[in-house]
Formats: sequence, structure tokens, C-alpha cells
Amino acid sequence: MQPGMEFESERVSLPKKDMRWKSWMGTVSGLRSESVTCDGGGPELTFHLSSVISHSKMGTESAAFLSTFDIYRKVPKDLTQPTYTGAFISILCCIFILFLFLSELTGFIATEIVNELYVDDPDKDSGGKIDVSLNISLPNLHCDLVGLDIQDEMGRHEVGHIDNSMKIPLNQGEGCRFEGEFTVNKVPGNFHVSTHGATAQPQSPDMTHTIHKLAFGEKLQVQKVQGAFNALGGANRLSSNPLASHDYILKIVPTVYEDLSGRRRFSYQYTVANKEYVAYSHTGRIIPAIWFRYDLSPITVKYTERRQPFYRFITTICAIIGGTFTVAGIIDSCIFTASEAWKKIQIGKMS
Repeated sequence: MQPGMEFESERVSLPKKDMRWKSWMGTVSGLRSESVTCDGGGPELTFHLSSVISHSKMGTESAAFLSTFDIYRKVPKDLTQPTYTGAFISILCCIFILFLFLSELTGFIATEIVNELYVDDPDKDSGGKIDVSLNISLPNLHCDLVGLDIQDEMGRHEVGHIDNSMKIPLNQGEGCRFEGEFTVNKVPGNFHVSTHGATAQPQSPDMTHTIHKLAFGEKLQVQKVQGAFNALGGANRLSSNPLASHDYILKIVPTVYEDLSGRRRFSYQYTVANKEYVAYSHTGRIIPAIWFRYDLSPITVKYTERRQPFYRFITTICAIIGGTFTVAGIIDSCIFTASEAWKKIQIGKMS
């Protein structure tokens, strides 16, 4: 007698000294208690088993019930028919799925840059200031004559700004390269390179120049962001009139870049228009200068670095696999049906 069997009014007796009764006690412990009785009054242990159904049979019935919900019914292997066409389509299908999977994986690993526009001051913690970096060469003007002046609509008027600036002699002292970092207020204004701060004005100052760099805010170098952060970089005016003044009119656009970690960097792009003219002072003298007149745009450009969500990646992969196998199955079915019809035509069995 084994666990899991059904019994009809069976009587089993074992001597008390027979050690097998312990194993029988373990056996009947797995049966329903109301179906088991034990008589121990005589020299034998007697068990009365009647209509017993084991737990294992109940488990089998539960599994059979759950299997009725299976929507993926299995077809016996001996009822399927492999074909060369099906094998060829299957191989192409797997290659196609692998290609699309690798493409989606590459897109998931890589990041994308999303840009948006809104009206606001993005850097409210800057104290209303903008950092400016200027690098300009004047090959025909001595360093003692070169100076930077700053003024704006808030009343600032600074002549000969020297903080965080450096003058490098060029052409054996005949020219000068000016490099400076300074701040301007977030209001319309200008800064200009001139000889206004010199102790003695030259007779014919030569303002031909090359601008190496003019940038506002933090340095922002992101491969996927192609902006006009240094629009005047490389501007060459060496062939212009030496006595002419140069006006660069800048429209500054606040720019924010937010990376995957949420760190934000504040920079500024700008557009530029320029004109060249000869300016006379009230005494009739020509005093040229290089003007940078700026104004701020109320529109802020924000670049956000993002990565495709994992759930979207999984959804796309499932769609690729399911769609590819479905279409491949339809194609294979059509080819198989057509080939079978052709065979019937060949043997004359089609009515």
C-alpha cells in the first residue's frame, strides 16, 4: 500500500513488535484524519482505511484545473512538419530580430538631448551678474594704450578695467593681446576695447583686430549641443580701416544644460551683427574703439540630457520579437499553402 492510493474498507493489521507500523503511521499521517481509525487493544495494531484520497491526488486535480487556463496549448512534435522554406524564413527572422535588438540596445545605452524654450531667469542665484570671458589681439596697438571700459543702464561706468585681465605684447611690443574675465549686470549695456583709459592718446590708433574668444557664463562643451556660445570666435578684422570703430551688437540668450544626474550649468548663447564706421570726438579727432553692445533675451533655452526609460525599451523589444514572428509566420503559411496547392495541381487532385 502506497500513499496517494484510494482504499475501499480495507483492514490492515501489524504486530506491535513489527517496526513497520511506524512507517505505516507515517503513511496514514498523509491521509485525511476522518478516514483513519486505529485499534491498539490486542497484540496487533489495526488500521481501518475507508475511501481515502491523498493530498497528492488533490494536488494533481488542482494542477489539472489550472492547466485549463493555458492559452499557449502545445502541439505534439510528431504532428508538426518542418520545411526548408520555414527553416530559411526562421533564420532570416532571427537575424532581423538580432539587428533590431542591437539597434534598440544602442539607442537605450546612448543619451538624447531634449530642448525646450520658456520665459524666465534660469540663474536666480547669480546676483544679477553674468560672467564674461574676452580674448582679443590688436597687432598694431601697444599694450600701454589698450584698455577695457564697461558701462550699462544701471549707471555703471568703469574706464580702464584691470581686474582679472592680462596684456601680452605681440610683434616685439608693437601689438597687444588682451585677455580678461569680468562680470556685467543683467541689463542692456556695453563694454569696449579702446584707448580711452590711456594717459596720452595716440595720434593714429590702429584698431584692426582678431577676436579669439567672447563667451558668457559657464563653459559648456557638450558634443550633442551645437550652439552659438562663441559666435565671435575667429572674427578677423585685420584688413579693415585702421581708424574705423567696430560695433558688435549682441543678443544674449540664457541657456541651461541639465545632465543625467540633475546637475545644471548656466551659460549664454548670442547672435551678433556688426558694423564699421569712423567716429569723431567733439574736438574733431578720430578715436576708434571696438564696441560690444549687448541686450538680454527674455527667452531661455534649456537642454536636458535624458535616457530612454527601461520599460519603453522592454516594450519595444517585445513588439519587435512578436511582430517579426507574426509576420514571418504569415509569410511562411502563405508559401506553404501555395506550395501544397501547386503540388495538388501537379498530381491532378484539385477539382
